[in-house]
Amino acid sequence: MKIGIAITGSFCTFGKVLSELEKLAEKGYDLVPVMSFNAASTDTRFYKAVDFRNEIVRITGKEPLTTIADAEPMGTQQRVDLMIVAPCTGNTLAKIACGITDTPVTMAVKAHLRNNRPVLIALSSNDALGANAKNIGLLLSRKNVYFVPFNQDSPDGKPNSLIADLSLLEPSVEAALKNIQIQPVFSR
Repeated sequence: MKIGIAITGSFCTFGKVLSELEKLAEKGYDLVPVMSFNAASTDTRFYKAVDFRNEIVRITGKEPLTTIADAEPMGTQQRVDLMIVAPCTGNTLAKIACGITDTPVTMAVKAHLRNNRPVLIALSSNDALGANAKNIGLLLSRKNVYFVPFNQDSPDGKPNSLIADLSLLEPSVEAALKNIQIQPVFSR
């Protein structure tokens, strides 16, 4: 099974994402990495960009696609069975909901969806229950788009923030490959 893994700039979740990607790779999934411009190039307090990229290469055995031109063939020559966006920022979520393709990740998702193949979103957004709530609603009702169950990560400190429960990534992958949304979507 070949899976595209599209990574956006929710830097604080990178460690958890790497851990879950390791598990998918150990299960034998062939992972094809795609990185947003920011995920590929921004040094943060969590990771230096080069170190994070090296971890992606170590886990997947492949250099990540980091340009729009590199990501465009994801719908044709580099077909995958499932495209995962993990982590998916509110910015990327909004772009996917509105059909905007101005990053390698949004291009890979668009190229994949145009072939009626499943996309799995692992949300990580501080404005998910604010400005992005409408985009979650749009995508929950869209054919071939599924979510890793999510919850509020800090209801008192960040009441609009939602984060995917990455411990549910693997069962979400298995469900999305069968065109099923794992339930409940709002986990706890």
